[in-house]
Amino acid sequence: MNTILHITKRQQWEQAKNIGRYRADSLESEGFIHCSKSTQILKVAKKFFDNQKQLVILFIDSDKVQAEIRYELAEISELFPHIYGELNIDAVYQVIDFEAGEDGLFELPQEVINLEL
Repeated sequence: MNTILHITKRQQWEQAKNIGRYRADSLESEGFIHCSKSTQILKVAKKFFDNQKQLVILFIDSDKVQAEIRYELAEISELFPHIYGELNIDAVYQVIDFEAGEDGLFELPQEVINLEL
């Protein structure tokens, strides 16, 4: 299984489960859903989710994603997975809570560390 990760607000994920598909705001504004590999998730959290609460990480089986996935270069000269279309929710096999600590910093959850092993 090839896993990619996506950070979103818990409320957006709950709405997606109710309607059967997930659309990130970036799908409208940029044409794709931003995802990352396990080694990139903290960089993404720090850059885009600083001081936000009620976040979750979606663990996505990229082999089950119906939309096209492209690995594209980002500003930091790394390839990031982007989903070009709605995410079918049956591709998401795990969801975990993800919030910054009291110091405002994110820590790598054990579930993400396990992906790297």
